[in-house]
Amino acid sequence: MVDVWLPYGKTDVCVRVPARNLLGTIEPKERQGAVDAKAEVERALKEPIGSKRLSEIAKPESKVAIVVDDATRKVPSEVLLLPVLAELNAAGVKDENVTVIFGCGTHRAVKPEEATALVGAEALKRVKAISHDCRAADLVHVGTTKTHGNKVYVNRVFAEADVKVLLGDVGFHYYAGYGGGRKSVLPAVSGEETIKHNHAMLLHANARTGILEDNPVHRDMTEAARLAKVDFIINVVENKKGEIVKAFAGDLEQAFMEAVKLVDEMYRITVDRRADILVVSAGGHPADMNLYQAYKALDNALDAVKRGGVIILVAECPEGHGNQVFYDWMTRLGDLKNVEHEVKRNFVMGGHKAYYLLKALQNHQIILVSSLPDYYATSIFKLKTARAVNDALAEALKIVGSASRVWAMPQGSYTLPIFKAPEETNT
Repeated sequence: MVDVWLPYGKTDVCVRVPARNLLGTIEPKERQGAVDAKAEVERALKEPIGSKRLSEIAKPESKVAIVVDDATRKVPSEVLLLPVLAELNAAGVKDENVTVIFGCGTHRAVKPEEATALVGAEALKRVKAISHDCRAADLVHVGTTKTHGNKVYVNRVFAEADVKVLLGDVGFHYYAGYGGGRKSVLPAVSGEETIKHNHAMLLHANARTGILEDNPVHRDMTEAARLAKVDFIINVVENKKGEIVKAFAGDLEQAFMEAVKLVDEMYRITVDRRADILVVSAGGHPADMNLYQAYKALDNALDAVKRGGVIILVAECPEGHGNQVFYDWMTRLGDLKNVEHEVKRNFVMGGHKAYYLLKALQNHQIILVSSLPDYYATSIFKLKTARAVNDALAEALKIVGSASRVWAMPQGSYTLPIFKAPEETNT
């Protein structure tokens, strides 16, 4: 027997896999955080990629809009914002000519206490801060995307700024391929119809985690950000502890693509065979706070398990399902065809999780090890359940056979295994 420890909430559980069955563990290539995060951001600002320095782009009289993430994302915006303000001040820009826009997309406005937590008290004393409202009456039309005919409406303050700056982080994203870069325009400061038009394309075969090539969601987002005339971005890549590993500043696309390379280097792992059974942990707290968050780990695991195989998701879920839209769509729509129709007709954030879960269930059996009541797990979310991870493994071996090969993935939310047959790996 081989003992593999898997994070579960704020503790760990041990799965015991017979040595003859275990293919191994799939883990990210972890990198140390920068010794001084602020210094790393300042370095990136001094060495922009494919662009002049921000202090050369801005003029003393420039009105500047800086987009930062809202409270739904854990981005170190404060560490990014203060060096950006220093760079603008060096160009002669006064603080009163700078507006920070919380890129809320379709989410609610940022509360005052959240604003302080996101960007810090010092920045809020110095510059104006507003929350984007995707349903505002005074959105500005900046053009229509050529490839997908999306009418791009954006926040007025953003549209009318002389200098437009985006702050964020780059990591894997379900249907945009990667977060960061252009996502700070669409969806962050775009109109509701623009966002819905874009997100409905998540049904496309290439709208997937870690895919940018021929990904219509990504292409449309990039075109929208170009139409909005973004001047400068600063994005960071973090390790799973949330520490900044490296910062990337400069051109909207070039700086973003350099960040993508680092994400791949750290978190994209090639596997040369698919397992019959894959045991995946979301990575413990906070990644497994609820099923909505923990599902990311399951989605990431799909390429490393055979069609018809079993995935065991180990996620405590102390806060239950975690998203009302996810719950409602699973309850009300119930099957993949209905969900696909609803995505095209009236996309709502949260509904995409119902789509992905039902799609995964078409080709795999999924056993959930969690504190979620069985009624919810089985009746609403259509998952099998087990009280303990070793019970789940015993059940999986019954389903697919005692000789089944097993991968274990302890950091599922932070790892993207990509299957490549051995002959592909050697070319």
